[in-house]
Amino acid sequence: MRNKTGFNPLSRTAAHQRAMARNMVTSLFRFERITTTKAKAKEVRKAAEKLITRGKVDSVHNRRTAAKFIQDEKILNKLFTEIGPRMKDRNGGYTRILKLGFRQGDAADVVILELVDYKLPSSESEAPAKAKKAEKAEEKKPAAKKAPAKKAASKAKTAEKAAPAEEAK
Repeated sequence: MRNKTGFNPLSRTAAHQRAMARNMVTSLFRFERITTTKAKAKEVRKAAEKLITRGKVDSVHNRRTAAKFIQDEKILNKLFTEIGPRMKDRNGGYTRILKLGFRQGDAADVVILELVDYKLPSSESEAPAKAKKAEKAEEKKPAAKKAPAKKAASKAKTAEKAAPAEEAK
């Protein structure tokens, strides 16, 4: 019988539920998109939306209340400086759950939990990133070529030493 059970315990102890929710909310705010099971996503969404509502008003009280839940200081700062102001005009519904299908091993419903204003990285923004990686690789190549040249020189010296020894036989 339910008897007004307001949450899903997810077959975990209270401490495990709290720790899992903290970790998943922190990951959601860090990456703005996470993949998890449907039941976990529904539970994490509750905590995340309450924290985003706190993050809309940057006050000492709201920061301390959110800091009880989010242990990472960088993510806490991101909540109040980036995520909260972005959601300023919304009156709730800050997250979205997208269904992916079923997990192979146990057939659990797998979903993506993301912030509503999350934008996929476009191919245009990836192209400059790839160009930067190529430039960095080119900068590293001359340094990498020097080391094999030393090895080739040492191999040539050992070959020269070995050649006279073979001729003496």
